[in-house]
Formats: sequence, structure tokens, C-alpha cells
Amino acid sequence: MLDIAVELDRWLTEGRDFAVATVVAVGGSAPRDPGAALAVDSAGTAIGSVSGGCVEGAVYDLCVQALEDGLTVRERFGYSDEDAFAVGLTCGGTIDVLVTPVRADAAGDAVFRAALSAAARDEPAAVARVVQGPAELLGRPLLVRADGSYEGVLGNGGELERTAVAEAGALLDAGRTGTVALSEDGSHCPGGLTLFVESSLPQPRMIVFGAIDFAAALVRTGKFLGYHVTVCDARPVFATRARFPEADEIVVDWPHRYLRGTATDGRTVLCVLTHDAKFDVPLLETALRMPVAFVGAMGSRRTHADRNRRLREAGLGEPELSRLRSPIGLDLGARTPEETALSIAAEIVAARRGGTGVPLTGSGTPLHRDTAERGALAVSAVA
Repeated sequence: MLDIAVELDRWLTEGRDFAVATVVAVGGSAPRDPGAALAVDSAGTAIGSVSGGCVEGAVYDLCVQALEDGLTVRERFGYSDEDAFAVGLTCGGTIDVLVTPVRADAAGDAVFRAALSAAARDEPAAVARVVQGPAELLGRPLLVRADGSYEGVLGNGGELERTAVAEAGALLDAGRTGTVALSEDGSHCPGGLTLFVESSLPQPRMIVFGAIDFAAALVRTGKFLGYHVTVCDARPVFATRARFPEADEIVVDWPHRYLRGTATDGRTVLCVLTHDAKFDVPLLETALRMPVAFVGAMGSRRTHADRNRRLREAGLGEPELSRLRSPIGLDLGARTPEETALSIAAEIVAARRGGTGVPLTGSGTPLHRDTAERGALAVSAVA
């Protein structure tokens, strides 16, 4: 649900009621991760997706029904060899979908309104909802903020809330979406209740160093992938808004100095496109010692060898140097700035999701990783 928070928050501001269907569990070769959502407003307008097309029609109908009767429901869609198209999920696997009606002015939906508003403003927030348990609790939400404060009531306002807040807060800290099994009295022993926790964090950062034509293409690609993109270059004649209209920020500063003073985290991607030793070496000496997700540098193999020699002379050891992805990008035979940006983006996605970068044709690798593996990758990305 939080993946379409901006649109849903706008609908609420406009006074539009809607029903939102959220993927809360997946199995096998499911096309979308938990948290993917489709919403339908009272006029029949739809946004989002829960399956990439397989069961959208059936889920749309469930949303329309939820708007009419005001009931929250959980439905499972799966694959059957005997009657695949009737079941709907023809690509295989199973998905469980929670469908919840949300009224723009209903007092009982205040937690949803607060959660969507926080996510739309890029504030860290987590929403815990009951997806398995007593019928009267199904879909009941709890909003947990980064400071530990919360809104909503799941049960009696006692131990269950305290435990749920702690569990949701831990998932928010890790930037993860997942399920938590609790007993109805709030103890950690599984049994009775299952909470689905969606986490929403500010956009991850992509910092592109080097205001060159390849950088302009990478900015566009980074925005497409959902990054908050900054371009940094020490040369004011090149680092201009006219050359990078789609960048979120343009910084004129020495790259290493800017990197030392700006905020980064375990999701940050650093792309060094300057291939000039006077910029690259001090920048990479700083970057490779930081707990960021990805550090890549452009340049020929000769440039890479010379760069590594200089970095060793600057005191970096093999553990730090092994983090450097250079020459940056996957081997696509790229020539143009746009093709090169695609090559770089492909390597970033592969590193983020644990992909191999090999063609899927004939590879035998799974198209969709299971939930446990996805969670492990998410943790490693923010560790």
C-alpha cells in the first residue's frame, strides 16, 4: 500500500473513497513482492498492480465489492495445472491479497490517512495490519514512526500494542516489509495473530560524480529506478541545472569533500564517472570506507589498474578495494550514454537484488526469489 502512497494521499485530500488491495504473502514464482498494491476509487479509477497483470481483474472486482459493503477480506490466488486461467495466476506461485476499504472522512480510518500522509511526505513510517486472526481484527492498522510513537489500537491497548510497535519498529529500522506472528495476548509466541508490516523510508540516494554527458543519461535512469539523484562536480561550468534538469540536486564542490559532509546510508549508490585521478582517488578513498550499498567507477581497465595502485598507496587494503565495481556496469556492449546508463543501472539492480547478470534464457536461475531470500537481501542492503 505504501508503494502508491503519494497517489492515495492525493485521493484522500480530494475526498475520494477507495479500496486498496495489498499483497501480504507470496509463494513460488509470484510476480510481485509483499507490499505491492492496487487501489480502486469510488469512480472506478485504478492505480497500482498486485500481479503484473495476472489477477488484476479479479482483484479490481474485490476492491469494488469492498467499497460497496465496507468489509475487509483476504483472498488467495494460486496456480492450478488443471484450470490455470480460472485461477488467474498463470505464471505460477500463490499470492495472498488483503483488500481494505478506506473512507476519506471516516474517523475509523484516521490511521490509514496518517500513514499515507507520512509516506507521501517521505517520512520514515511502518504500518502493521492484522492479516490473520479474529475476524473483527482483520485489517486493523497500527502506524509506527521512527521515534517509536504510534497511532491505532490492535486489541486492548496493552501488551499486544507494545509488542507490535517494537516488532514494526525493528522492521522499519531495517527498511524491511514482512510478517510477524504473535499470540493474541502480545507475547512473541506464534499463534493467534499474524501482522503484516509495511515499511516506508525516504528515497535511497544516488550520487553521480562527474558532470559529463554519460552522467545526464544516468540521472534519468536513476530517477526511473526511484533514487533521489544528486550530481556533484567541482567545475561550475559543467554542473548546471540546464545540463541536468532532472537531477534532484546539483552540487558544485570537490567530490571527496562533498561526500564527507553529506548524508548517506546502507542504500546509497555512488557512481564515479570523472575518470580523472585528481578527483577519483580522494573520492574513492573516502567512499570505499563508507557503509554504502554500491561504489562504481568509470574508466578503462588501464585506468582501473592505475586507480587501484594509487588507492593502495593511499592506504586502502584488499577488503576495501574488493568493494569497488570498476569498470562500472554490466557487459552489454554499450556505446552511447543511454546504453552505458542502462549498463550501470543493470549492475546496480543486480547488486541490490542478488542477481547474476547472466541472460535468463537457458540459465535455469529462478525468476523470482522466495520471501526469505528477499528479506535477507533487504537486510544486507541496509546493514
